[in-house]
Amino acid sequence: MKISCRQFELELKHPFSISKFTRTSTPLMLLKVEHEGVTGYGEASMVPYMGESYESAAAFLSLVDWDKIQYPFDFKEIISYLDSLAPGQPAIKAAIDIALNDIQGKLLNKPCYEIYGADPAKMPVTSYTIGIDTPEVIREKLKDAEAFKVIKVKLGRDNDQEIIETIRSMTNVPLYVDANQGWTDKIEAIDLIYWLHNQGVVLIEQPMDKNNLDGNAWLTERSPIPLLADEAVQRLADMDKLKGAYHGINVKLMKSCGMYEGHQMILKARSFGMKVLIGCMSETSCATLAAVALAPLCNWADLDGPWLTKNNPFTDPAFENGKYILRDLPGLGLTGATSDLFL
Repeated sequence: MKISCRQFELELKHPFSISKFTRTSTPLMLLKVEHEGVTGYGEASMVPYMGESYESAAAFLSLVDWDKIQYPFDFKEIISYLDSLAPGQPAIKAAIDIALNDIQGKLLNKPCYEIYGADPAKMPVTSYTIGIDTPEVIREKLKDAEAFKVIKVKLGRDNDQEIIETIRSMTNVPLYVDANQGWTDKIEAIDLIYWLHNQGVVLIEQPMDKNNLDGNAWLTERSPIPLLADEAVQRLADMDKLKGAYHGINVKLMKSCGMYEGHQMILKARSFGMKVLIGCMSETSCATLAAVALAPLCNWADLDGPWLTKNNPFTDPAFENGKYILRDLPGLGLTGATSDLFL
């Protein structure tokens, strides 16, 4: 295998704020893997709070013995091998997994979604995320969201109701809420949850601290809205302890080390009777299309990465009526400036 990588700073259209921090860009490591004349592309989106960086990604790639990765790919064994090299670092592991999935699809001449058994007709609508901000900026952001049928709202500070009221002054579309562990008092939280239910909120991610299993379970037992684990569930091994504590999970490929384990998490959630939201970090079309391939297997999707950024180096994915369109192209179906990125 021949490996190339490229550092890339993905710029956001607006400063992005959640309950604990604000950022204006996201460092990416873009990956190109060539095998038997076929090229696959991968992406590591290294949001700062996950602890990865250009330096850590490059160091990890230097540890990989690519001769150990042979086709036909055994993705379970590949992830086990990558985990044996170093703990953590799920984003750069995801980049490898995504690139190999792209190659596999091209070698089989099948789209990744077909390999994973996803039906394009079952594609859920995807949401457009609004970070915490002033009413004036939120109104501007909503103008960018006109093509979307669902808005996702970041909450978790002291102006939660003001944010929702601002959005409701402009649109009545359904809302997803992500509190990002921002709520600390369960009594105040359940009161807010009932108010949000009346405002048309249809799901809430990570209401309280990820380590407060009892508090989140208390809310889950009483909530009229599905509550989903996000920060509390990173990988497949995290899921057993969550059964009964949440109504569902948020799967992100940058946490799950890519498509293979993300798919395993979806299957396990289903076996638990839990619902699934497939989400993203700040991502280009590359990682987005990897998640889009799994989206029809999920209840909800929050895959807005290319629409929140200014310098996506690839062609934007096909999108219509609030949904991604899965095209009959082998692998990820990625198109655009791939040849120029790795010169």
